[in-house]
Amino acid sequence: MPSLSITPLYAALAAFWFIALSLRVIWLRNVERVGIGFGDNPRMARAVRVQGNAAEYLPFALLLMLTAELGHSAPGWLHACGIALLSGRLLHALGLGRSAGRSAGRVLGTVLTFFSIITLAVLDLHLALNA
Repeated sequence: MPSLSITPLYAALAAFWFIALSLRVIWLRNVERVGIGFGDNPRMARAVRVQGNAAEYLPFALLLMLTAELGHSAPGWLHACGIALLSGRLLHALGLGRSAGRSAGRVLGTVLTFFSIITLAVLDLHLALNA
C-alpha cells in the first residue's frame, strides 16, 4: 500500500471542521428549542445549510484528492487544493452564517471549493488517461 500523507491531513482537518459545524447546529437547536428541521428560524436554517454544504462538498473533494494522491500527483497541487478546499469551506460558512444573502465569504468560498474540485478532477483525469 502506498504511503499517504497529504489526504489524511486534509481529511482530519475537514473532520474537525465538520464536527465544529455540527456542534453549532446542536447548540442552536438547544438555544432555539428546535428539535428537527429549522422551525421557521432563519438563524437555524443558515446553520443547518452551512453544515449541509460541508457534508455535500468535503467528501467528494477528499475522494478526488485521495485518488490523485494514490496516482502520485504532485504534492504541491494536492496541498494547494487542500488549502483552497478548507479555506473555501471556512469562508463559505462565515459568509452564510452571517447572512442568507450574497456575501463575499459565500462567493469566495464557492470559488475556492470549485477550484479545488475542478483541479483535483483534472489531475485524476490526467492520471486515468495516462495510465
